[in-house]
Amino acid sequence: MKKLLLFTFLFYCVTFSQNNIADSTIIIESAESYTPLSVIKDAFRTHTSNIQVCQKGIIINILKDDIKGSRHQRFIIKLENGQTLLIAHNIDIANRISKIKINKEIIFYGEYEWNNKGGVIHWTHRDPDGNHINGWIKYEGNKYE
Repeated sequence: MKKLLLFTFLFYCVTFSQNNIADSTIIIESAESYTPLSVIKDAFRTHTSNIQVCQKGIIINILKDDIKGSRHQRFIIKLENGQTLLIAHNIDIANRISKIKINKEIIFYGEYEWNNKGGVIHWTHRDPDGNHINGWIKYEGNKYE
């Protein structure tokens, strides 16, 4: 059942992205729409990357911006299962997340990339070239894409 939910969610997101609908992203409001935590955990365990995921987490650390190449706002979150992820949010394309604070919840939709510390989520913004699924972050009632 979980695999069917994940497939349906991803199909829906890809379909919207390919149809170039002005607001092609979805604000996730119910736990049934999140990527199962087991998918992200298994991606880490098997060193798998390039997985489109939607989940929520608590901000546990705020890092300096990465200013090499495209600039990225960076922070670490903890998922409900204890896994930590680095969020690398491109601020050359999307707006900076304002007033970000430790112990606050975020919801994200982006691409998981494996690393030995839990993984990185990137593509949390629209793709100006239209070649990648649009991502986003929802924080404190605002959507950043």
